[in-house]
Order: sequence, then C-alpha cells, then structure tokens
Amino acid sequence: MLLTGVAGLVAGAMSMATGEHASVSSQSDTERADLAREARELSEVPEFEKEELAHIYADRGVELSLARKVAEQLMAKDALGAHARDELGISEISTARPVQAALASAATFSVGAAAPLVLTLVSPSAWILPTVSIGSLVALGLLGMIGAKLGGAAIIRPTLRVMFWGALAMGLTAGIGALVGTAV
Repeated sequence: MLLTGVAGLVAGAMSMATGEHASVSSQSDTERADLAREARELSEVPEFEKEELAHIYADRGVELSLARKVAEQLMAKDALGAHARDELGISEISTARPVQAALASAATFSVGAAAPLVLTLVSPSAWILPTVSIGSLVALGLLGMIGAKLGGAAIIRPTLRVMFWGALAMGLTAGIGALVGTAV
C-alpha cells in the first residue's frame, strides 16, 4: 500500500507539473504573440495607439485631455511597456512563468499527497482505511482553511468545498477499485 502511495505521489506530482507547464506555456505564448502584435502596431500606427491608450485612461476616469498627456508621456518612456500593462494587462509581476508554475504545482501536490502516506505509516493495519480516509479529509479541510485565510476569503465555504470534492474523489476511487477488484 505504501509503495502504491509513493508511486501515486510521484505520478501525480509529475502529472500536475506537466499539465501546469503546458497550460502556463500556452499563456506565455499568447502573451508573447500579443506583445509582438502590439509592437508592430506601435511601429505602424503610433498615433492610433497613443489615442487608444488615452481612451483606456479616460475610461478609468481621467479627463481625456489629461489622459492624452499621460499616454504621450508614458509612451515616450516605454511605449510597449505602457500598452502591455494598461491595454493587455501584462506586467513583470503577472507574466506567465511555466517552470515556476510547474514546480509549485508539483511541490503542493507532493505535500498534499504526503499526508495519506504518513497516516498509512502510523496506522495499525486494521485501521488504515478509516484512518487514512478521515485523516485525509481533515488534512484537506486544514489546507482549505489555510488557503482561504491566505487568500483573504471566508473560511467555512472553501473548507467545505475542498472537503466535499476530496470525499467525492475518494468515494469514486474506492468505488472503481471495488468494481475492478484487486489481484493478489
């Protein structure tokens, strides 16, 4: 059981990392394409782009004449940066980082998957199933609470949501295992 759990942890962590890397790489590709298109537009129709930026500021509440001055000043310093940030919503802080996302996903999956493994190690064999099931739900609840607290959200709803989906996943997995059976 422990060997299967470790294999599941490694496979799950790799799967999460691969999926996250693919997803965030797609986002990064889109960002690069948007920036290339914006750079082309800035070189081909700079006045239109300046006016477009001014209207973005005006839509946020800046008087249009002042918005035009702001757009002109920002574009004089870094036209692509101004458009990336204010038109496309791309900034240095929010830019897609596929490797970082993949590592974070693998690490968080591994930490979460470690709880049932530890419970398997410390449980008497007759109590493994209930101990791991209940302990895993408690761990999911704690992680839900921590995530909600760190995110500034209310605690109860996210905690119950994580526990519900975790219980459903465990139930479905156990059901499939019961249908398929085990080979000894």
